[in-house]
Order: sequence, then structure tokens, then C-alpha cells
Amino acid sequence: QVQLVESGGGLVQPGGSLRLSCAASGSLSGINLMAWYRQAPGKQRELVAQITRVGFANYANSVKGRFTISRDNAKNTVYLQMNSLKLEDTAVYYCTDLYAWGQGTLVTVSS
Repeated sequence: QVQLVESGGGLVQPGGSLRLSCAASGSLSGINLMAWYRQAPGKQRELVAQITRVGFANYANSVKGRFTISRDNAKNTVYLQMNSLKLEDTAVYYCTDLYAWGQGTLVTVSS
């Protein structure tokens, strides 16, 4: 089972940008689907974006047009570029292949 480690979270003002990274301990080439989920305080974990091995992506309606998921199979890394951040994007963001989960990285959007 691959191990996943997220990074790149932090404090950002509304309208700002962050780029999250998810480094896998093993090869991503054999993993079809990689995804980012998030969990806000007091809320259930929700899907943010997912991407297939060949790069097909889909997004939650709440982030469509603002977030971009990508993967570099050669570097065993998945990314989440987050632009035009809103207060409601505040959450712990998790990377997963739907079997293994990272420990999460906190994104706080606040003025």
C-alpha cells in the first residue's frame, strides 16, 4: 500500500492561491485514480477533485474553475493548484488513492 504525504497548506487571504502537493512512497503509474478530499470543521469529508492515470479530471462544483488537479507520474506526485480561494475553502485537505490516505494539510483562508 502506498504512503501519501501532503504539503503546501497554510494561511492565505481570500482571493489568494496555494499549491498543494502529495508525494507518494511508490510509483503512481499503476494507480488509476488519485483524488483530493477535504474536511472542514464540523462537516463531512468531501471530494474536491480526482484525476485518472492519463489525466482526465473532474471537480466538485464548488471548486470548478478555481482549482486544478494534476499528477506527475514520473515524480510520483499529485498536485492541487487552488486559486481565488474563499473563506469556505478552509479545511484539512487529504490526498488519497481511495485505499491509502495522507495525514492531511491544513488550508486556512482568512482575512
